[in-house]
Amino acid sequence: MKIVRDYQYVSAGDRGATAAIGNFDGVHFGHRAVIELARKAAPDAPLGVLTFEPHPREYFAPNAPPFRLMNAKARATRLEKLGVDILYELKFYTQLASLTPQAFAEQVIADGLGLSHVVVGADFCFGKDRAGDASDLASFGDKMGFGVTIADLVQSPSGNVSSTAIRQALTDGQPHLAAEMLGHWHRIEGQVISGEQRGRKLGYPTANMSIDGLHPPKFGVYAVLIDILDGPHAGSYQGAASIGVRPMFGENRANLETYIFDFSGDLYGATVSVALVDFLRPEIKFESVSALVDQMHKDCMRARTILDNQ
Repeated sequence: MKIVRDYQYVSAGDRGATAAIGNFDGVHFGHRAVIELARKAAPDAPLGVLTFEPHPREYFAPNAPPFRLMNAKARATRLEKLGVDILYELKFYTQLASLTPQAFAEQVIADGLGLSHVVVGADFCFGKDRAGDASDLASFGDKMGFGVTIADLVQSPSGNVSSTAIRQALTDGQPHLAAEMLGHWHRIEGQVISGEQRGRKLGYPTANMSIDGLHPPKFGVYAVLIDILDGPHAGSYQGAASIGVRPMFGENRANLETYIFDFSGDLYGATVSVALVDFLRPEIKFESVSALVDQMHKDCMRARTILDNQ
């Protein structure tokens, strides 16, 4: 998959694509439906996705609490797996943010990227102050020479599928509900970083990962599936993970610590994807370290049972 980051400098070979437009945070069922419509709209054209980095919400409210379900790299990985040929990951900055809906359609979609057809969700808004909607885009397309398909909102048994609803499910400690809307387990992907090695001393060495910039799921312990994406230990594993601030050991920055069952090896610097399968218990402060270790043993036993029955 090719990544294009500037609509003003696009090679001839990257023009003429059909593209789904949106933020694609989580790449959930609704996003995938929009991408499939783009694929069907012009089967012989390159399949593209037009999105933005940073997320516009981060640009306009940089000090707001983290909300993203996945970082840009994880999003690109997921889109590539869906068969996207070109990811137009445009840098979102003042000039782009200030374009009116008409200017965005003309300068970005028509003249800049040269898209032949675009697909957006029914709730799509664009341009300065989100002043344009899906019907406005269809009107601009008629005038500027690109086709427009407006996709209906997708529903799951629990209601409309949206990144907001998925965030709420994760906040509530319901990864199964989040997965129902995502179409896959919610994953946290990133590099393994050095920690304080407390887990190793307790007999449960963990792979530590930052969750900075991501929407934090409910703090606690989860049964997880792990994919080590590179390095000598690449492969799929099972485990138990803790997300939170580790209250047994003072005030700490929230992170993800994953204990991989039946594993031995150095993972520092490796890229790892951790899928949340089931919420086991909330994060709590124990009366003693021995009580914590006893509970960790119980957590791992329960996680093994859950994962073996998936």
